[in-house]
Amino acid sequence: MTTLPADHRVTLEDLLSTVESVLTGERDLIANMANISALLFEALPDINWAGFYILRDGELVLGPFQGRVACTRIAVGRGVCGTAAARRSTIVVPDVHAFPGHIACDTASESEIVVPILDGDRLIGVLDIDSPIRDRFTPQDRLVLEQVAALLVPAPTA
Repeated sequence: MTTLPADHRVTLEDLLSTVESVLTGERDLIANMANISALLFEALPDINWAGFYILRDGELVLGPFQGRVACTRIAVGRGVCGTAAARRSTIVVPDVHAFPGHIACDTASESEIVVPILDGDRLIGVLDIDSPIRDRFTPQDRLVLEQVAALLVPAPTA
């Protein structure tokens, strides 16, 4: 069985299984993002923010989240979230203070991972997780969070 490092509270399969069960039968993106941000905030240790930004009219707008008050709008290409959105690829930042153009919504954040949510080539938004610990996010975290983001995009109905 693939597991997260010992300091994580859940196994990879357990987290993905829980995400799948929460999403089953619900197609509303906002409702699903709200539940997933709460689930991730509870399941992952040593994080201080877990949430989503949704692409609207060419910029990222704050969506459901858990944590301290956050930046409301982020330009695509700006900060970690905007850069991940522009590149359409996951960005893991071991030290946010070393990331050019980092937007400090919460000064306690030391590291960050941002995963784009894609429906084919179309960007829906990003999943953003912050930690007050430097170098917090592992390759296993990246794998889990990329799979979570993929689960948010419902399969086409026949």
